[in-house]
Amino acid sequence: MKSYKDLDVWKEARKLVAVIYESTQKYPNEEIYGIVNQMRRCVISIPSNIAEGCGRQSSKETIHFLYISRGSLYELETQSFLSKDLNFLSEEELNKILVQIEACMKLLNGFINYYKKL
Repeated sequence: MKSYKDLDVWKEARKLVAVIYESTQKYPNEEIYGIVNQMRRCVISIPSNIAEGCGRQSSKETIHFLYISRGSLYELETQSFLSKDLNFLSEEELNKILVQIEACMKLLNGFINYYKKL
């Protein structure tokens, strides 16, 4: 296998990091240690766990870390909806995030299925 840095799923996850960091810059200051911190930690874990999984010795270990990334995508999706509910995100910003989450989810699910066949 090539480096994890060549994987589309890892590249798309990095794009999602940029989208979340850009979006959360506008949140109220009192949320810096609340939802902003939670969303940023969550989104950082997505490409990080993909990379860590690729560094593991077995397919089973790799899949475990890919599942962690997938869980973080679901967590981030919920946090994004909550941000919209709290009027921290506009409908347009939410949709931008959701489109990127969906792109990552499709690639990640494909990558998980690939590893399951090994």
